[in-house]
Amino acid sequence: MTTPATTDYFGLTIPLMHLMGVIPESIGPGHARTRLPWREDLTNSRGDIHGGTLMSVLDFTLSAAARGSDPGLGMATIDMTTSFLSPGNSDLVIEARCLRLGTSIAFCEGEIRNAEGQIVAKASATFKVIKRRPGSD
Repeated sequence: MTTPATTDYFGLTIPLMHLMGVIPESIGPGHARTRLPWREDLTNSRGDIHGGTLMSVLDFTLSAAARGSDPGLGMATIDMTTSFLSPGNSDLVIEARCLRLGTSIAFCEGEIRNAEGQIVAKASATFKVIKRRPGSD
């Protein structure tokens, strides 16, 4: 098993993302990009990256896009809809956009693409915005 180079996920420590080997690439106001290298231990019986793994990295990357303009914000997933379009059988790139960030709700969308640029999955999600208080986690 390959250990990812980082445990810093855009200013957060997220053990599940570390375990899955997610690589944070970029974040900014309204967008985030991560990468997930293909590993056999992330696959289903057909050798494709498991759908639950895909949903987890989408959830994280979409929420990161919502935090892109204010890393001090927290996000709690209210709902997420995911569509799977093709198998994830290579290294993957996850890109997300925040469509609207309100004072209490954020709306985001994003997709996963394989090494050839084909869409593997797409998702839209709604998050509750959590303002962190100094000294809290």
